Amino acid sequence: MSAVGADRLLSSVWGYADSTLRWCWIPRLLPSWCPTSEDQLQTAEDMMLSCVDSTNSKQYVPISEGTRLWTLTFSRDCVKDRTPLVLLHGFGGGVGLWAQNLDSLSQQRPVWAVDLLGFGRSSRPRFSTDAREAEEQFVESIEQWRAKVGLESMILLGHNLGGYLAVSYSIKYPGRVKHIVLVEPWGFPERPDTAEADRPIPVWIKALGTMFSPFNPLASLRLVGPLGPTLVQTLRPDFKKKFSSMFSDNTVSEYIYHLNVQTPSGETAFKNMTTPEGCAVRPMLQRMEQLPPQIPLTIMYGSRSSIDSNPCSSIRDMRPHSHVEITQTIRGAGHYVFADQPEDFNHTLLKVCSKVD
Repeated sequence: MSAVGADRLLSSVWGYADSTLRWCWIPRLLPSWCPTSEDQLQTAEDMMLSCVDSTNSKQYVPISEGTRLWTLTFSRDCVKDRTPLVLLHGFGGGVGLWAQNLDSLSQQRPVWAVDLLGFGRSSRPRFSTDAREAEEQFVESIEQWRAKVGLESMILLGHNLGGYLAVSYSIKYPGRVKHIVLVEPWGFPERPDTAEADRPIPVWIKALGTMFSPFNPLASLRLVGPLGPTLVQTLRPDFKKKFSSMFSDNTVSEYIYHLNVQTPSGETAFKNMTTPEGCAVRPMLQRMEQLPPQIPLTIMYGSRSSIDSNPCSSIRDMRPHSHVEITQTIRGAGHYVFADQPEDFNHTLLKVCSKVD
């Protein structure tokens, strides 16, 4: 194929992708095409949390420019003076995914679970298309939330994207963090730099890349409309298994579906913060030296996870005068460590937290 022909093909593919993209993402089409709503997400979350026995409160915490973060709070009188544990979920997650952990964790200290800005039941504003600015929006929303609820300091735990943001927040606001716990964190390794990257890319691959690159990671879930719930159940039956001790029906699949077919916001930000290889545009390893050495760091992985754990050694080497604990890999757990092996996860985390106070 000639260069002119290739350019025409790419232009045609881009035009098709752009028009399809606009059609798929017009918010006013979502209610009629995707069987979801904010009320249905609330109902799905209520079902996820129906097995949580501990007394808790639920509220929208207003932050800036009319945005709000959905928050669960567990605070028993006998532990209210201990350093609170704040839970930040990962990409595509929400507070309901901590259902198997909240009772156990809240027995020893206050626990706050938050839907990140742009995810779950929190506000879904427009994020900057710049990776640095989008990350800053996430970090500032966490700080505004902390100030609003009145936490002086906290143990900050983040899973996946939440882990990346936990470190980013701690670099900017170190005085507010007593301990960082990273669970299967995303965004730490450098972008792969191999000989493969220098090889010429065939035109047809470029065409496919051009076609799919504009789409958010979960656009296909919206694209299939009413088939979405079935698609989640079919492609991710593991989620039902993870929570089998609590539910025997499709409660978890319903929750996952309604979490991820609302108007894309945090999802779009994540896409703009991610390279085509799935790495962070701004790898956190490049900034670990900015994290004050007095902040202890614990990293947890699942033995069956596909996430690269090699950055752990790099982090330890970069922080020779700091406490960096890479906990024993939790056996039998995949990426969702806290759901795959909740008892082991809870026990390990409580042991880590006990050292803080």
